[in-house]
Amino acid sequence: MKRFLKSYFRSFFIIAAFILINFYIFLDLVKIEEQYSILAYKLAGVNIVFMSLIVTVVEMIVYHWSVKKPLGRIIDGIKRFMTGRFREKIETFQKTDLDEFNQIITGLNEMADELSYMEAIRTDFIANVSHEMKTPLSVIQNYSVLLQTPNLLEEKRQKYARSIVWQTKKMSQMFSNILKLSKLENQKFFPNVENYNLGEQLCECMLLYEEVWEEKKMKIETDLEENVIVCQDRELLSQVWINLISNAVKFTQEGDTISLKLRKEEENVIVTIQDTGCGMDENVLKNIFYKFYQGDTSHAMPGNGLGLPLVKSILNACEGTIEVHSTPGQGSRFTVILNGRG
Repeated sequence: MKRFLKSYFRSFFIIAAFILINFYIFLDLVKIEEQYSILAYKLAGVNIVFMSLIVTVVEMIVYHWSVKKPLGRIIDGIKRFMTGRFREKIETFQKTDLDEFNQIITGLNEMADELSYMEAIRTDFIANVSHEMKTPLSVIQNYSVLLQTPNLLEEKRQKYARSIVWQTKKMSQMFSNILKLSKLENQKFFPNVENYNLGEQLCECMLLYEEVWEEKKMKIETDLEENVIVCQDRELLSQVWINLISNAVKFTQEGDTISLKLRKEEENVIVTIQDTGCGMDENVLKNIFYKFYQGDTSHAMPGNGLGLPLVKSILNACEGTIEVHSTPGQGSRFTVILNGRG
């Protein structure tokens, strides 16, 4: 607004001065004797053309420095971003009368930072998926060759076959998650709601990892309110609990504790899954719901960064929310809030 007013008053004073000068010149010329009246009108016309030319030149110079040059800098920056050079930021202007252009430049630079970040995650995802596929494909190939061994013992044949089945299930699950995430984000997946007991579902999902948490000698604490009925998509929500419990088991050390709580408060149902594992710092917390992001940069833990983005998308489809609290070295707490209708 300030820049607009300055531009307005500048143009106003230029035009006003132009009119006043010509008006006074005309008054002086009409005082000339009658025989010189034609010359007076010609001089007045020439003066008007001359002053108009000066005003036009001034406005062109002002337009070049206040509009064309800033737009040129912005367009050059956009062209760099279009070629993937996101690190080459657009330089802002020092002049205060170009604050509006600085706001545009700041927004474009922030967009470039986001695009650069997403490009890095995409590249990392491709590397992760390649790594995740390479291992099972190698296992499948090797065991398939071994299955062709003549006079192979039945025990070994069964072992190789089970390994092949396990690896194919692992790959199938990864691609299934990718497809589900894509459908949810593109709103091509419509929840199939039904009334069911949420406490029973949570217990079933927890028991899927019984062998793992028993092997790691973990302590499992449950506090589940009875007869909590929800009207939601049973299959979709099971993916939420499986992913959250899987993460808790995966990142919790031997002998640590995982707690599972369910309670109903007025119209909402609240599920809390908490562990005493490694926890997350602020940087990881800010990014865990981005697709393909993995807080474990060493990739020592299995995974491809799709679990929590899938959880987030499912809860959005189910009109639910998720909150995360975590402290490095002290564990994490995931709280899911759902509408308790049903």
